[in-house]
Amino acid sequence: MSTLFRLFEEFTILYGFISNWTYSLEGPLPSKIWMVAGRLYSELASDILKANLTLSQVELRKENRDREIAFSAALMESGDGYIGPFTTEITLTYRKVFTNIGNAYNPITGVFTAPLKGAYMFRVSVYGHGGITAGAFIVKNRERVVIAYDVQAQDRLNSSNGVVLILEVGDVVHVRLESGRRIFDTQSNHNTFSGFLLFPLR
Repeated sequence: MSTLFRLFEEFTILYGFISNWTYSLEGPLPSKIWMVAGRLYSELASDILKANLTLSQVELRKENRDREIAFSAALMESGDGYIGPFTTEITLTYRKVFTNIGNAYNPITGVFTAPLKGAYMFRVSVYGHGGITAGAFIVKNRERVVIAYDVQAQDRLNSSNGVVLILEVGDVVHVRLESGRRIFDTQSNHNTFSGFLLFPLR
């Protein structure tokens, strides 16, 4: 890129010299030289414009890639069974990852870590069986934000909830199962945790 610009600058000086040429000892500058110089000048200017556009496109693609953040995961990689109830609340680890663009979600810890400041959308769903309440909540850092909760004596329990959060770089979001609550999952993936970047903020 710098070589192209330097060549353009040097040719501009040369073209200015040609433009200021009046008469030599042999008379006016031949018209053929004017034509060649003019064509070369136009082509070089066009190449500069194309190079600028290409560079802008590359920078835009990189910026867009940095903004591509999305994940979605379910609790169990295989099998089925209950999780809970426990005497204390626990962080749920959603091991079956469907999508993890940007790798901001860690399926080992169950924690999403914001790679850049922005507005993010998160959603959680819970499923269980009657008799013991199903309930889990989304946590930002150490703050409870929203809960998905259902209770009834019999039959299936099903609930979901979502929230838009403003996150700084390094903020963490995860889902915790309340103490005394129970959820049930199968390969049908009833319990899920998802999130994605809506737009970055400065």
